Amino acid sequence: MAGGGNNDGVFCLLDYGWDEAPPDCPIRWFSGDPELDPWEWRVRVLDERDDVAYSKLFFRKTGYITKEWYPYFLAARRGGYAFADEYGDGTVSQYAKRIYDVVAGHGGLPVHDIKRRAGFSGKDKSKFEGALVELQMRMYITVCGRMQKLSRKGALYSWPSSVYCTAEHFWGDGADGVIAKASRVGAAEAEQKITDRILELNPFADRHKIAKFIRG
Repeated sequence: MAGGGNNDGVFCLLDYGWDEAPPDCPIRWFSGDPELDPWEWRVRVLDERDDVAYSKLFFRKTGYITKEWYPYFLAARRGGYAFADEYGDGTVSQYAKRIYDVVAGHGGLPVHDIKRRAGFSGKDKSKFEGALVELQMRMYITVCGRMQKLSRKGALYSWPSSVYCTAEHFWGDGADGVIAKASRVGAAEAEQKITDRILELNPFADRHKIAKFIRG
């Protein structure tokens, strides 16, 4: 599900964004309170559970997918293709490949380190951010933690950066694992199963937006 406001007619945790919260809302965005701050929830989920993934997954915005449903979204979005296949077909950008190769080669890296290792300069900010979202939406990489920057003297500074790894690294391997399950489900079958579940939870969801929600 989507993690914040602007749910585009499907469903989300909140029906308003951080800048639209009513005065009596108990939620406190960017307060640092792990109980009340949705910005902290994303990390708590990753720290406290091993059956939920968090990333920019829906409408290019952040959201959550449980381990139970991840194989179906993966099947619907990848259609059985590997990253090399999609890059070879020209459906993945060169910028995305630079990021993916770095992340895949290191297990997990904070975003500021990915940018440096992949050779993006300050002038490439929009290209880097766009490719990072592209890889998340295609479910090739996912957030797996956070890390603060270190100065040359070893002191922590600035806001913590999200750490990314590949979906395969996040979920692990195994014949009964998430990735293996996704390989056994067809894209059309996966999309129908997710659609049925969405309509069960929200019978009024718009069909066009449901499709976009599923396919990314």
